[in-house]
Amino acid sequence: MPVIFLPYDQTFVDVLRAGGPDSYGLPAERDISNGEGNPCRSCLCDIAHGTTMLICAGRPFVALQPYAETGPIFLCGDACAPWEGAGVPPILQSSPDYLLKAYSADDQIIYGTGQITAAKKIVAVASGLLERGNAAYVDVRSARNNCFQTRIWRAT
Repeated sequence: MPVIFLPYDQTFVDVLRAGGPDSYGLPAERDISNGEGNPCRSCLCDIAHGTTMLICAGRPFVALQPYAETGPIFLCGDACAPWEGAGVPPILQSSPDYLLKAYSADDQIIYGTGQITAAKKIVAVASGLLERGNAAYVDVRSARNNCFQTRIWRAT
């Protein structure tokens, strides 16, 4: 099954860059990227060494509910083009593995789908999860720190 990787909600990103609140109601912290482990959730590329980045609380769910995990995310400090590329984005090629979890259309975790997945198998595993009748999308998180990376949908 073909899949697409979506960047973080652009409205949220724009609000943060303009000094607005993150998912905890706070402005994003500004820092300088050390070039390692700072994946932007908008362009889905690693933030270059020496450039400004934002650190904020992100909750990639519309409504508050028990499965709406909130955690730290990074964004390029300056405007970047949201990911529209084909294939696996660069931020999912810098670690040996990632945590994948399938969710239903009402944003509930589908139990038994969470698994640490080798980077080279992300598309295959996500495709398999999305073939389940009750899976609407798959979230990709860091296997080490559980930070949200990106969301995978069925390609249309």
